[in-house]
This record gives sequence, C-alpha cells and structure tokens, in this order.
Amino acid sequence: MKKRSLFDHEKLDVYRQSVEFARWVTELLDDGSLGGCKSSAVNHLEDSSRSILNNIAEGNGKRSLRDRCRFFDIARGSALECAASLDVLVARKQLDEDRVEGGKALLVRIVSMLVKLVDKLLGPEQFG
Repeated sequence: MKKRSLFDHEKLDVYRQSVEFARWVTELLDDGSLGGCKSSAVNHLEDSSRSILNNIAEGNGKRSLRDRCRFFDIARGSALECAASLDVLVARKQLDEDRVEGGKALLVRIVSMLVKLVDKLLGPEQFG
C-alpha cells in the first residue's frame, strides 16, 4: 500500500491534536447531547474548532517567522474561544461538566503546544 504524502502542517502534532478536537466536536454535535440546541455557543464552537485547524495550516505555510507565529497565535485564540463556548454551554445547563472534560483536556494540550511552538520560533516573551 502506497503511503500518502503529507503537507507540512499535517506533520505537526498540534495539528493532529486539533483534528482530534474537531472530531470530538463533531461527535458532541451528532450524539444528541445538545438535543437540537440552537445556541450561538454551539455555532461558535463549530466555527472556532475549524479556525484552529485553518490557522495552523495557513500559518505553517508562511515564509516569515512573524507571520507564521501570528497565525499560530490566532489558532491559540480560537482554541480559547472553544473552551469559552463549552463553558457557556455548561453554564446554561445544556451540557454537563463531565461531558466537556475530554474536549477541554484536548484544548489545554493544543494551547500549550501552540505557546511552545511560538516560544521555539520567536522566544518566550511573545505571549508575555
């Protein structure tokens, strides 16, 4: 069986973890936990989870380190927005805290990896 070629961003562990988070969001939306909830937090969660992936992919393709890191920082912000959307859904009692635990754990890892990636590229003072 022929091994498929990977884009450079697909080789990043943070990208693969973000794909896993997007998969987790899809399962959450499809499993009936939200019971057809029309909350803007649900839409924002879906959009932000895609934004993490898009910004990592686009950023990794930039030639300038500053541009690359700017997109990684945007991806980090999108991950934090996902966490906030999950908090809103818990606060509104549309999801149980136990249900969001796995997704939040993935987000903590993604944010940490993005911070370390930028630290490696530009130095630790970038997120001051």
